[in-house]
Amino acid sequence: MKTALLTRRGLIATTATSALAGVASPATARTKGGNLETEAVWLDGAPPLRHEGVTWGVPWPQGQHPSRQSFAAVGPDGEPVPLQTWPLAFWPDGSLKWTGHALAASTTPAAALRIVPGRPQDPSDAIRVRTLATGVQIDVGPLSWIVPTSGPALIASATRDGREVLGRVRLVCLTQDQADLSDDVPLRQSRYESDVTGAVLEQSGPVRAVVRIEGVHRLGDRAWLPFTVRLYFHAAGEAVRIVHSFIFDGDENRDFIRGIGVQASVPMRDPLHERHVRFGGEAGGLWAESVRPLTGLRRDPGEAYRDAQIAGDPIPPLEQMDPRVRDRLELIPAWTDFTLSQTNSDGFGIRKRTGDGHGWIDAAGGRKAPGLAYVGGVSGGAAVGLANFWKAGPTRLDVRGAAAEDASLTAWLWSPDAPAMDLQFYHDGLGMTTHARENEGLEITYEDYEAGWGTPYGVARTSELTLWALGATPGRDTLVAMAAGVETPPRVVCTPARLRAVEVFGDWSLPDRSTPLRARIEDRLDGLLDLYRDQIVQRRWYGFWNHGDVMHSYDADRHEWKYDIGGFAWANSELSPDLWLWYSFLRTGRADVFRMAEAMTRHSSEVDCYHIGPRRGFGTRHGVQHWGDSSKQPRVSNAAFRRIYYYLTADERVGDLMRALVGSDETLTRVQIRRKRPAPDDPPLGGPIVDAGFGTDWSSFLAAWMTEWERTGDRRWRDRITAGMTSLAALPHRWFHGGGHYDVRTGRFVGAGQAIGISHLNAVFGAVETHSELLRLVDVPAYRAAWIEYCKWYNAPAAELEAYLGVRVGNRGLPQAHSRLTAYSASQLDDQTLAQRAAHEFLDEAHFEDFGLVSRLRPIAGSAVLNPVEEDPGMSTNGVSQWGLAAIQNLTLVPAALDAVGIEAPTANRRSERP
Repeated sequence: MKTALLTRRGLIATTATSALAGVASPATARTKGGNLETEAVWLDGAPPLRHEGVTWGVPWPQGQHPSRQSFAAVGPDGEPVPLQTWPLAFWPDGSLKWTGHALAASTTPAAALRIVPGRPQDPSDAIRVRTLATGVQIDVGPLSWIVPTSGPALIASATRDGREVLGRVRLVCLTQDQADLSDDVPLRQSRYESDVTGAVLEQSGPVRAVVRIEGVHRLGDRAWLPFTVRLYFHAAGEAVRIVHSFIFDGDENRDFIRGIGVQASVPMRDPLHERHVRFGGEAGGLWAESVRPLTGLRRDPGEAYRDAQIAGDPIPPLEQMDPRVRDRLELIPAWTDFTLSQTNSDGFGIRKRTGDGHGWIDAAGGRKAPGLAYVGGVSGGAAVGLANFWKAGPTRLDVRGAAAEDASLTAWLWSPDAPAMDLQFYHDGLGMTTHARENEGLEITYEDYEAGWGTPYGVARTSELTLWALGATPGRDTLVAMAAGVETPPRVVCTPARLRAVEVFGDWSLPDRSTPLRARIEDRLDGLLDLYRDQIVQRRWYGFWNHGDVMHSYDADRHEWKYDIGGFAWANSELSPDLWLWYSFLRTGRADVFRMAEAMTRHSSEVDCYHIGPRRGFGTRHGVQHWGDSSKQPRVSNAAFRRIYYYLTADERVGDLMRALVGSDETLTRVQIRRKRPAPDDPPLGGPIVDAGFGTDWSSFLAAWMTEWERTGDRRWRDRITAGMTSLAALPHRWFHGGGHYDVRTGRFVGAGQAIGISHLNAVFGAVETHSELLRLVDVPAYRAAWIEYCKWYNAPAAELEAYLGVRVGNRGLPQAHSRLTAYSASQLDDQTLAQRAAHEFLDEAHFEDFGLVSRLRPIAGSAVLNPVEEDPGMSTNGVSQWGLAAIQNLTLVPAALDAVGIEAPTANRRSERP
């Protein structure tokens, strides 16, 4: 295994760590002696009961701190708190832009923490890492974890004070060759296990160590489902955090996954009556039983024995037990297998049995399990937690062999109780065998179908788990706190004011209700966030492949979102709902919005995109199945949708996904986006010259290059950005061409693909947000002028635009969404006339998409719908996300003009546009 212990002289500036700290109330950013201080804030407003280590990101003003600046943490009492720090991004002058910070696990998290420049306090018991011939050993206090370089195990063992409490940890995958049972064809099932092909020690510090493991699932000669697993160890912790990602590279018509999970072996040394199984329950509940129960018997062993077993403590000596019980212990059934199965978001069941060949007994049930299971005894055991357990099902937690010498503990990411995972395309093509027929289909269902293009080959999925290696059975309160941390992972973030003070992520502002109009818009913004939060619950937008996404459009006749109508089904980032949620969180700091945005980032960056194969680096347009539409574009895989989450959390997996996009412009040589409606001069497929749209394509590449440049300081990405800028600005009509011929070798535009091509989509997939940030980092005057020109003229009256361009122009869609372009040009040019025009464009009733939606929501119940819901006939994720982004940027750039224009309450639900 290649290992790289990153030292203070390397990429990571290792500082120290100890108990976690945060604050219960927002703190305002302030400047003191020229330095911007920062305070850590608990996302949920108060410290958790316990945690196993946290990581977050902090931005710094340009020029404030050199690249190797060290940082210290200070608690509310002024005492230093150990901290580990590493750089995440740099400003163009090389100074720190973002830093990542980690804190150790804690059972008594503090309520406040300040991050300041200085030498960090060393932890009293730092993580120790040792390279072995076959792997790496990571010591965390009394725990020693062995991570091998190769073989079937992700973790070979975990010992506590020299005693093994956790055995081999591996991945398992169950498959079958049919979706369903058939009377005619026998069902063949297979079991695959992990095969580790490499491991790298990515980070090694006193507080936090990270190991990245890569491998495949193997059975005999077949290896498939490549995976990447990261193991996170924190000082003072009893657990390892596991981030598990896999790519589907099978044949969706033959490879049906019946179960996929993480399985750990747990040594069982204690007498059967001192072995215990625990499952987390709802609302702080806990299901807690023993392998051989001593309670509820016909004969009473005594209160001391019953109390000890219920608590999970050692029982008093057997010699003191009532002999009527002691002499008959072997006649009490020993329960060896236990299962908690959450087949959907509304219900779970617990069952158990005494062994193979014996019947399962129903034990308990509920609605939403937090996803925690424990097996062990008074001398040690293990617990596993699976995040989003009831949201991303079907899921299951298994304990097997609790009465044997070794038990197994399995967290099933896809439960074997559920039908096999069926990824086949959902219809037979409907006779669409030519591009002409496919375009006809697009006209009726909004689905861009093409045979062979609706494949899941290359999509991915990430899950997060926590695995504890424990010295004894934890008490009930401890297990309940552990379960709460699984269901709602503790998060530390910067306050909105602190983020705003550094002016990262472009143009946004804090909520402002200082005038009636601004208050109305702010209320509307909050109301739309509440609407989608509640729709996720009401509509059960959950599931293994679906969790995190939302629907595109609503069908008022059925009182249902158009889940089965082509391109109106899953949104797949259409018109940037990801950015709407993230900018809403930046402004408000709302925990519920953060978790909606986090789930969407996890989903859209994995499931909606291709990670291997000929379409790698591109995502799939909105549709009934996330991978089903034949339009594969970079506008969906866009790094602009991921970077906010990355910098707020320092999440390595999302960092990997953005890095994988830096060469995705090359995919245009294999995927001709407008192949069904080509222009006469489109370059032939396969050559280095391709057709690229300025907004949906090139601006998506810009976001990846900008992020890689600031993460690494590598100027080749800056040079690629400026090559495109300079060449685009040299075209006769600049952005008003819409796109052009692009050389993937140089990053330059080598000609305009069409005379005038104004697309309503060019600026609504992150281009506005990317440019508002990028143009503060890169100075190409001609390009800056070209972008401001486009912003100024896109929404101009037709006659004025035609006079300016010298040609007739067609309809320009989404005028309200593009009001933020007008606002940007007004701000850059300090033009009050443009500011007033932007305000009119945003507030004009004819284009005020769904402005009164929140007040028009109505409850629908009875025979018309499956469950009571709230609806509005005009619900559209397109309209909502673009309205939200336009509102945020107009409030930021032209607030006074909005107040001056004002708006009367809409007199009718008039909508002139349908995105």
